[in-house]
Amino acid sequence: MSITTILFDLDGTLLPMDQELFTKIYFKNLALKLAPLGYTSEKLIDTIWKGTYAMVQNNGEVTNEEAFWKVFLSIYGQETKKDEEEFEKFYQTDFKKAKEGCGYNPKASKLIKYLKEKGYKLVLATNPIFPQIATFQRIQWAGLDVDDFELVTTYENSSYCKPNIEYFKDVLSRINEKPENCLMIGNDVGEDMIAQQLGMKVFLLTDCLINNNNIDISIYPNGDFEQLFNYIETL
Repeated sequence: MSITTILFDLDGTLLPMDQELFTKIYFKNLALKLAPLGYTSEKLIDTIWKGTYAMVQNNGEVTNEEAFWKVFLSIYGQETKKDEEEFEKFYQTDFKKAKEGCGYNPKASKLIKYLKEKGYKLVLATNPIFPQIATFQRIQWAGLDVDDFELVTTYENSSYCKPNIEYFKDVLSRINEKPENCLMIGNDVGEDMIAQQLGMKVFLLTDCLINNNNIDISIYPNGDFEQLFNYIETL
């Protein structure tokens, strides 16, 4: 079967990222924003990590947003639900400072434009642990437009996370596509290449490679953007 649909990861793929620096700036500024409400940095960051873990472990019964807030409220109390508005304000204002932990690669927007012209269906299969407002900003940082993609996964509209194979099954269901018609492109061996188990083709982008388990990446088509262009041409 021919490839009709291409799924892209975002962070470290279309958007170059120093993940450690990005996370450091992100947490620092979030803690500063919420400090006037009585949130201490260490406990807040620990709670966010626990909420993130709950999203990664989500089994589809609730949205990732609900999974996160269930943990947050269990630690801080139900009355802190009102502070969700302050999180929203943070993403509207200070979240952009985390852009310092990201780069920019014009080849990303060039590739997306090329693929759209070729008639491919495009999906942004970014791990849905961020709210839509934060995801849409990072799309813009990459020089792209939300409308470039038929589907963008966020914590509001998703009930699974990578590397759960159910995440990819859910995406396929929502775009009404068969795995053999899809190519998944990402930089994380553990989170992105698992799509191959469903019958998708995969390509491992090595510019910002994440390979936590030191897997032999030669088992996957891999390389930089130039090699990715060449690989797509062969499909």
